[in-house]
This record gives sequence, structure tokens and C-alpha cells, in this order.
Amino acid sequence: MELFIGNQNYSSWSLRAWLIFSQYNLDVKVTKLKLFTEDFYTTLEDITPTAKVPTLVHDGVTVWDSLAILEFVNEQHLQGRAWPRKAFERAKARAIAAEMHSGFFDLRNELPMNIRARRSVELTEGALRDIKRIDAIWSEQAKLYPGEWLFGDWSIADAMYAPVALRFQTYGVELSEGASAYQQKVLTSDSLQQWLREASLEKDIVEEDEVGEAV
Repeated sequence: MELFIGNQNYSSWSLRAWLIFSQYNLDVKVTKLKLFTEDFYTTLEDITPTAKVPTLVHDGVTVWDSLAILEFVNEQHLQGRAWPRKAFERAKARAIAAEMHSGFFDLRNELPMNIRARRSVELTEGALRDIKRIDAIWSEQAKLYPGEWLFGDWSIADAMYAPVALRFQTYGVELSEGASAYQQKVLTSDSLQQWLREASLEKDIVEEDEVGEAV
């Protein structure tokens, strides 16, 4: 398997797809491309129709889109272990993951992932609503699974929300007690720590993701 990703400091969707390989210690070749460069597009143009990352190539099959990659790996290599075992929890986990996959546009636009930065931004009402909703999701699951992942064991739902934990850290977003506890579990996990170490080695600047005032 070969996984194409972008700059680890900025590429939130790359992180989501990469996490399942790290969490389950799956063998994968990771090829990192610098976002918005000529090499980025020329490398991907013959691999994926979207010319975007992440993209997974495996045994002649190309899978683009983070959630599709997570689902593919879960089905092909994990026998479904990356979703909760109980049907009703699995349905809820999928709904939560889909909510992130297709929503929270104000949050994503106003708080781009930028791991090494500490910034202050003026948020719109839309972004504040997104934050409130994510806080509610994390808090509710923290009551059900104190000190654990969203559904006890790590799942695809956790992969979908991991970049948000980093965004909240970058922009100093205050969370409720339960949501903050979950955020810290994400940030201190072995997989996130590995990603952070690798991201810290990068020197590239993506200007469009350098928003807000430095703190």
C-alpha cells in the first residue's frame, strides 16, 4: 500500500487517513508531497482524478477521499474492527463521522489546521455554532466512555475528529470539561505524537492557512 499525503503541518485530511495505519500498525509506504507545488500536481495527475491528497494505491486500486480510505482499510485489513461492534453504536459513530465529513464548513474555513502556530482569530457565529456542536459530541461520548475514545476503543470517528483537536489547540478554543478531556486524549496519543514530531521537521509555509494573529 502507498499513501500520498500533504504537508503534515497543514493537511488535516491526510492526517485522518494516515491515522488508521498508525493506530493498527499497518504496513504502508507514505509519500509526502508539498501542497500547491508543481511536483504535487504532476505526481498526482496520473494517479487520482482529483489531484488531491490523501490518495491510497493498493494492488491496482486507487482510493481517494479520507473517509473512503478509512473504510477501505477497515474492510480489507481489519475485518471491520475500526467501527464499534454494537450495531446502534456503529450507526451513531458513522453519523458522527459523516457529520464531520460533510459539515462544519465555517470551522474549517476559519480555523485551518496549522500545528506549529498559536493564533488568535475573531470567529463568526457559524464557527461558534460548529464549535458548540463538536463540544456537545465530545462531551456526550465522554460521559459514556470516560477517559476513552469516542466509543471506547479507537474508531474511524476518532480519526475524523483528530484534526479538530489540533485546531482547537492552535487557536486556543475553550471547551467544556468532558470535551477538553477527550481533546487531551487525542493530543497525547502515540499516533498524534508521531505525526506532531514529523510535522515539526517541516519548514514550508502555506500562506492561505496562516490565519489570525500570533499569540
